[in-house]
Amino acid sequence: MMSKRRQTLGLQIMAALAFFMTVAYFIVPTPPSSSNTSPSTDTSLSDVTFGDTALPHGNTTRVKAAFVILARNSNLDGVRQSMRQMEDRFNKKFNYPYVFLNDDDFTDDFKELTSAMTNSRTLYGKIDSSHWGYPPFIDQERAKETRKKMAKIIYGDSESYRHMCRYQSGFFFRHPLLDEFEYYWRVEPDINYYCDVDYDVFQMMKDNNYKYGWTISLTEYQETIPTLWETTKDFMAKHPEHLTNGPSSLRSWLTDDGYENYNGCHFWSNFEVGSLEFLRSKKYMDYFEHLDHAGGFFYERWGDAPVHSLAVAMMLPKEQVHFFNDIGYFHNPLMHCPTERYLQKNCHCPASKNFDWDGWSCATRYKNLDPGFVWDEETYRRKTKPYRI
Repeated sequence: MMSKRRQTLGLQIMAALAFFMTVAYFIVPTPPSSSNTSPSTDTSLSDVTFGDTALPHGNTTRVKAAFVILARNSNLDGVRQSMRQMEDRFNKKFNYPYVFLNDDDFTDDFKELTSAMTNSRTLYGKIDSSHWGYPPFIDQERAKETRKKMAKIIYGDSESYRHMCRYQSGFFFRHPLLDEFEYYWRVEPDINYYCDVDYDVFQMMKDNNYKYGWTISLTEYQETIPTLWETTKDFMAKHPEHLTNGPSSLRSWLTDDGYENYNGCHFWSNFEVGSLEFLRSKKYMDYFEHLDHAGGFFYERWGDAPVHSLAVAMMLPKEQVHFFNDIGYFHNPLMHCPTERYLQKNCHCPASKNFDWDGWSCATRYKNLDPGFVWDEETYRRKTKPYRI
């Protein structure tokens, strides 16, 4: 029964990801010009502003943070839907900027109609082709043959999906438009937010030294990552200096059999709030370069979600990883909906559809390592109070 449920959910997820794989673009900023850039959407780094909303929590300096949206011009309606919800639920109170990334030039319509959704700064950038194509050490014929052999696996025969996953794993945070920022919140087109968030998420992350935040976790399809775990174990053996050890370690979340195999647990990276400093760090970059040279992005079908998650579980102590239980979130077909009554008062999602404790979710495994990862009401109010408007 569970197998059939997982199979059904899996097909739904992969159908949803068909949309997601169209969302891949990034790195060279679109040059401002009179023909395709209005003053409100100028991509010049010197013009980045953060709005003029009064800051809560007594701070005089805003966290350098932005929403990052990977989208093509064809995703305009879905992007506007997501922005409308982000503004209504959170950003109209805090005015954090948006960074849009695309593998093509954004159209004037896209810029005009997305910038109209917010009072915040909007920035538009284009991917550098050197970050989207094949690195010189990849055998493209072998990669092509692999795609043929994996044709029956979802996205197994997709070349563009592999470029997207590699880019998300190792390059988006290197885009010049993100150079000024410390934190990012990843936003996808056509998603739903269900809960009002009336505190400064980014300031809370920074002040508490959280490096990664998530809402949904699940297991990956093993057919897409047959050698990822062995490659990762090889990295751990070569770089023990990059690992977190002791009771704060999250590495045991990744395995159910004493590190023999990877159980596939990962944070669903279509929602993540994270530290750009962590992604730019030597330890993370060493890991990405190790994976990249192993070739699994092209010779298999490694996704950015397990890559990010393996890095987080290996390198960050659990005290630096935060579960956003209060952010109700839906990315087809999965939903995180807080079930606690005190949080439901700020939400409109059906708690009965919360995915957290489904058999395919990895939240139960996570709870075994960190029983306090779901805050009680007193802890929640104490932790978020300094950052409320």
